[in-house]
Amino acid sequence: MSDDEPIEKPRPRPELATMLATEHWSLLGTRSMTWSEIMSRISIMLTVMSAFLVVLALFAQGVGFDRSILPLAVGFSAASLVIGTLTAVRVVLASQEDSQLVRAMNRLRAAYVELAPEIQPYLTASTRDDRDGLAATYTLGDRRSTFVHVIGSTAFFVFVINAMVAGTLGALVATLMELGRTVTVIAGTGLGLCWFALQVAAVGRIFGRSFGDVRFPSDG
Repeated sequence: MSDDEPIEKPRPRPELATMLATEHWSLLGTRSMTWSEIMSRISIMLTVMSAFLVVLALFAQGVGFDRSILPLAVGFSAASLVIGTLTAVRVVLASQEDSQLVRAMNRLRAAYVELAPEIQPYLTASTRDDRDGLAATYTLGDRRSTFVHVIGSTAFFVFVINAMVAGTLGALVATLMELGRTVTVIAGTGLGLCWFALQVAAVGRIFGRSFGDVRFPSDG
């Protein structure tokens, strides 16, 4: 190529923006369906637990509040804990999937900025796919402590309910075995705290492996 020959500029490719937008809408749709499913599962969980309480109250009205109600209460508590734990597992997995969906959309915004750098000042969500970028998108650029974000999450809500059910189950079993008031209090409190800690530990292990593929770090 001679020095006088003009350099051919790259041809604009508007179809790239269309492809990216299509992928973006696909991710948004998946995210919407995921949380719709989660809300349905939590509603079912709370409905079943409420139904157990109603049946227990009706049974108590019929036979009186004596020890004959304890086996039924233990059975309902155990069933509620199983349902709640299964719901918690799905909520945690959905939260992990949601974080990956948000990271994927952050990457798409990075591509938008690469195609049209002038739109950068108008974006509220982040274009980075690390922890800082994920947090910036979740909070829409506002500052929020991790503690507040965690206790306000759907998973934490389900964890607390499960811990309360586990504590109730422990106290009911101790009462059924006539272990005494002190042992009953210790069994209920201990099982509730242990169940809550077990759920939190499981979440830590799951989310600890969620950020291995960072393509657009915040310090980049």
